[in-house]
Amino acid sequence: MLKKQIYITLIFMLYGVMMLAQKPNGLLWGFDERKFIETKWKYNYTLQKESNTILHKAGKDYEYYLYFKYDKTYQQYLNGNFSFGLWSVSGKTLNYRFRDIDSFDIVSINRGSLVIEFQQEGSLGKYQYHFTRVTSDESPFIKPAFELPDVIVATKVKKRDKRKSWLRQLFARRQKSKTSMNMVGNGKYISVELVGGGYYGGINPVIRDYIHIKSNGRLIKEFKSKKGGLQVNRKFISRAELEQFMEYVESQGFFEMKRIYDCDDLLCVKRKKQTPKPIPLRLVIAYGDKRKVVTVTIWGLDKHKVNYVSHPKGLDNIIYAIQEMGNR
Repeated sequence: MLKKQIYITLIFMLYGVMMLAQKPNGLLWGFDERKFIETKWKYNYTLQKESNTILHKAGKDYEYYLYFKYDKTYQQYLNGNFSFGLWSVSGKTLNYRFRDIDSFDIVSINRGSLVIEFQQEGSLGKYQYHFTRVTSDESPFIKPAFELPDVIVATKVKKRDKRKSWLRQLFARRQKSKTSMNMVGNGKYISVELVGGGYYGGINPVIRDYIHIKSNGRLIKEFKSKKGGLQVNRKFISRAELEQFMEYVESQGFFEMKRIYDCDDLLCVKRKKQTPKPIPLRLVIAYGDKRKVVTVTIWGLDKHKVNYVSHPKGLDNIIYAIQEMGNR
């Protein structure tokens, strides 16, 4: 009888330990994926684990940034070239694709650093990528103006509670502001975002080229070059002009366009790998309950004056109109 009671007690103790070890996302002895959400990282170096030797370092000729978004998509920036995909965390494994690797072992992640590990097929040793956490201003990724500011959660409970309260208040104010904007004019919400395009290279390469037009007519243009720094211009577009522009957008068939326009010949595929590197162009337009995201992997002419990716002429017309409004 005594042995039976001891056996039952051990079972309950083991169950209790397992429950304490259980992570919020349901993973046992794993990493909480919430540590990755809305974080941006800058690559520092590659380490060969067994020999503890640094094999490669980031520098002027090699810039790699990684952004894990809240919607489980990620963005990568490698030497002027953006790419996109899906990410997830399963236990101690980070699933996302870089080069020929689809998943990495998570060695560590904290407020300031990220270390992930992988082993190439046929290789006996393991390699580690070391990253440093960066802010939106320190990264090449464009943060839409309507998104909440970056917040690194403090370790002290009181500070964390204060920040949560502040975020709730800010979110409530922005929701209220968005509702009031929807009532302007004919009541339809309008948002226009134009990001990227062109090529990364030359004496003073462009790092950021972004235009955002809000529903209240507020236009924000951000332009950042490697030598010139960040320039921000703000102005207002009248509601009447916004409505006329949206009529023009619809007349050009924007909401019926494809989601992505990419290479359809070898010349285009080859151009992606050449310098100066093409920067994908992304145009996001929302009008009422309509919303469309269109991406062109190579947009603009290089020194050869070649239009590498076929896309509708109407898309160019819309882009030129937005640029005209932003450059007045």
